[in-house]
Amino acid sequence: MEDFNILSILVSTIRNAPVLMFAAMAGLFAERSGLVDIGLEGKILASAFTSAAVAYSTQNVWYGIAAGIAVSVALALLQGYVSITQKGNQLVCGIAINIAMSGLTFVVAQYFYQQGGRTPDLGAARLSDVVLPGTAAVANIPGLGWFYGHLIGGHSVLVYFAFALVPLVHWVVYHTRFGLRLRACGENPHAADAAGVSVERTRYMAMLIAGVLCSFSGAYLAIVQSGFFLRDMSAGAGYLALTALVFGNWRPLHTMLGCLMFGFFNALQIQLEGVDLPVVGRVPGSLIHMIPYVVTVIVLAGLMAKSIAPKAIGKPFVKSR
Repeated sequence: MEDFNILSILVSTIRNAPVLMFAAMAGLFAERSGLVDIGLEGKILASAFTSAAVAYSTQNVWYGIAAGIAVSVALALLQGYVSITQKGNQLVCGIAINIAMSGLTFVVAQYFYQQGGRTPDLGAARLSDVVLPGTAAVANIPGLGWFYGHLIGGHSVLVYFAFALVPLVHWVVYHTRFGLRLRACGENPHAADAAGVSVERTRYMAMLIAGVLCSFSGAYLAIVQSGFFLRDMSAGAGYLALTALVFGNWRPLHTMLGCLMFGFFNALQIQLEGVDLPVVGRVPGSLIHMIPYVVTVIVLAGLMAKSIAPKAIGKPFVKSR
């Protein structure tokens, strides 16, 4: 157990959570408006590949992030067109996007780079970690130096953006006119329509915001965590984000706690690899890799009945005549 380090797990939790937090906040806007956003996984993969490819080609990380936003927004609006305008099945549309992006990103990456569906290493075209002011001054103070320099500081700007995003989303959803209309469209779209709210426009706006936020999840995976794109590198992050939404009862602050929980178990999984545990000894790697997904099943089984989803979620809106 000498290799087991709880401090490293805490730092890894902070670094793992943003992937889920961006996607979960994206799903929150979509689902609060009444749309089931199963397509988070596909948008993450598409934005991850595009961000990595453009950042590598231009050697400019911001161009990569911007390109990832454009692709994710395009997919979100396509999803909105099928689900909102054409009244299509939202689950089928989302799953189709996931399957299409899983295959398409691999094929395009293989065509351009010939590295088994992987992009080349980004090298300098990555976001560097932020060193907070005063880090050197407190570095030698026991406890405080580690807390300020590694747990609070030493992360990418996207990590800070992810945590700052949560109170911003809370304010938008609960304290703005748009947030009131968003929730009304998800709870009772016919009442919202009778009050003069354009349900279709509100849902399109929600999907537009969801596309932008989800792109940061993909960009974070490729540009910050890995430094390259790899086939299916999201590893179910979109589905975990939806589980965090259920855990948080479609509320931003509680959803963030769900993302931190999954980030913790993902970090724990990495720490347990190759470690001899008391009594049981060394656990096979395949069992360790199951930890985040087993936790997902337990959370869904325990909380699904207690969570209250928006009443109109998944139901196409047909305007009354």
